[in-house]
Amino acid sequence: MDEMEEELKCPVCGSFYREPIILPCSHNICLACARNILVQTPDAESPQSSRASGSGVSDYDYLDLDKMSLYSEADSGYGSYGGFVSAPTTPCQKSPNGVRVFPPTVPQPQQQHLLPHPGSLTPIPRNSCITCPQCHRSLILDDRGLRGFPKNRVLEGVVDRYQQSKAAALKCQLCEKSPKEATVMCEQCDVFYCDPCRLRCHPPRGPLAKHRLVPPAQGRISRRASPRKISTCTEHELENLSMYCVQCKMPVCYQCLEEGKHGTHEVKALGAMWKLHKGQLSQALNGLSDRATEAKEFLVQLKNMVQHIQENGVEFEACLVAQCDALIDALNRRKAQLLSQVNKEHEHKLKVVRDQISHCTVKLRQTTGLMEYCLEVIKENDPSGFLQISDALIRRVHMTESQWGKGTLTPRMTSDFDLTLDSGPLLQTIHQLDFVQMKVPAAPMLQLEECCTQNNSATLSWKQPPLSTITVEGYILELDDGNGGPFREVYVGTETICTVDGLHFNSTYKSRVKAFNASGVGQYSKTLIMQTSEIAWFTFDPASAHPDIIFSNDNLTVTCNSYDDRVVLGNTAFSRGVHYWEMTVDRYDNHPDPAFGIARSDVLKDVMLGKDDKAWAMYVDNNRSWFMHNNSHTNRTDGGITKGATIGVLLDFTRGILIFLVNDEQQGPVAFEGLEGAYYPAISLNRNVQVTLHTGLPIPDFYTPGEADPTGSVC
Repeated sequence: MDEMEEELKCPVCGSFYREPIILPCSHNICLACARNILVQTPDAESPQSSRASGSGVSDYDYLDLDKMSLYSEADSGYGSYGGFVSAPTTPCQKSPNGVRVFPPTVPQPQQQHLLPHPGSLTPIPRNSCITCPQCHRSLILDDRGLRGFPKNRVLEGVVDRYQQSKAAALKCQLCEKSPKEATVMCEQCDVFYCDPCRLRCHPPRGPLAKHRLVPPAQGRISRRASPRKISTCTEHELENLSMYCVQCKMPVCYQCLEEGKHGTHEVKALGAMWKLHKGQLSQALNGLSDRATEAKEFLVQLKNMVQHIQENGVEFEACLVAQCDALIDALNRRKAQLLSQVNKEHEHKLKVVRDQISHCTVKLRQTTGLMEYCLEVIKENDPSGFLQISDALIRRVHMTESQWGKGTLTPRMTSDFDLTLDSGPLLQTIHQLDFVQMKVPAAPMLQLEECCTQNNSATLSWKQPPLSTITVEGYILELDDGNGGPFREVYVGTETICTVDGLHFNSTYKSRVKAFNASGVGQYSKTLIMQTSEIAWFTFDPASAHPDIIFSNDNLTVTCNSYDDRVVLGNTAFSRGVHYWEMTVDRYDNHPDPAFGIARSDVLKDVMLGKDDKAWAMYVDNNRSWFMHNNSHTNRTDGGITKGATIGVLLDFTRGILIFLVNDEQQGPVAFEGLEGAYYPAISLNRNVQVTLHTGLPIPDFYTPGEADPTGSVC
């Protein structure tokens, strides 16, 4: 109800509407306020050039803007702020709601042509113009003046009920002494209750449980809803409005239909249109209600953001203080280290100077003593005695003098400290210390519609969240081993799509991705589970084949241009699961010995398959076959091949065995056991043979996983 209050206030006076009238632009204004903002137009303007909405024109018969020059900004008739600015006698004012309004001008008496206005002692000048204070549209009043505008009885009733609901607190109707303030009203009982009386007299059980309890203010409004008033026509005051003109979109009376301009217009019953427009308004309110609900949720989100901003601000401030304190601590530690270095230099200089002072003091004392002794000797008058010691004294004097030679009287240490603190780079760094708009990236979002698996390859695509503005330098894609093991990195780079090849068939992989930048590594995305193909599809691989091999049929058919055996591998390796593929003999001349089987990637390509220790094969002619590995021939079996024959290869990693079939029949016992690692399908042939590969085949019906019996046959 409090939110509705602004809808019930006049944009001019700022108070609740009193006798509101409806302007042609659908805005409302108090009748008294409408009189106050009337402006007289020049006499040259015809009052018939524009009519009020009561005349029934659907487009409100607004003034011809160019002709009347009332709205032209060029001649200052209607300014960009929504009012007349050309008339110096019409100063602009603002209403309590902040809307610009214009009080009436005071024209000269000889220019006034006054019309009496019902209910007013003040006559209204002819050719008066009124401007809507909200949308700033203007029009000239006709002879009826403000009486030509319909009264908004609905708005008047809503204002009256609203003011009554705010008048005083409602009291409980069942309290015997000193009624308490009511807290609810029952719409069915039409009684106001306080909380104790509601619990005692209106318990929520039985038939009363279906009653609707509303707040007292809402109950008061519904209780005091005014009865429906019958409106009269603005042009025919004695006629009630009973029909609705569809073209003019306004209620009309029968006299308007018979005598007025609505006679040729389409009209409908007023009650039917009332119900129709109520339904349309209710339907429009549903959409507006949804927007209001979204706005409330958005406001809650914004309020939560305020709290988060405050919390993050405190946390960030503490982090900043901690970082600056850490810098200050580091600077203080370095200061202590530098001071220690200065103290060491200081002590060293003092020690050197003091040692030199001590040394010079001793030598000076010795020299002074020698000089005094020599002077006393010179005073002696005994020539023979003097000559006995003079040579020795002369030598001592010269030797002592030489000891005071060059450098003896030079300081060994300067008093200056040859240390200069280079603080310029640090000061520059401190001045450049600033915030960097970079945080750890948010978790990427996997684009499920673009993620897929094909054969034993998986393609993953991802992107950053839409609202994320944090710089991303790259991404890290991780997959597990397809058997529930730990994750491992399979891609690091800047791309947002990656295809991982060489996965295990019929395996379930978990994948996830995270972003990183200079600030660190972000959170992982949601984990995506992918299933590789249960059955393998592959072709022969030209890249790894011997140069003499000839390919055709999209690398599914091979032959050779040499009489020597040459090896070709499939383009897919197997290391897990059970796999089966077949090869049909398209050409078989001169009884050659093609070999079929599996091999490592580094198998010899210029000898028969099985000659080295990197291949496990069965070679067969037109009568019999042998198994061969590392040039060891075993298990000769009768039954050969001809043109059109089919050779099948069954590789079972669950049991580590290899089985061969010829024309859908198992050829010999289990060929090889204990197979582990990665193996490629392989074949060796010469120019007398051509075969075609068939993949994506189901496991033969005769084979079921199980233990191998002692005879080597499959059970």
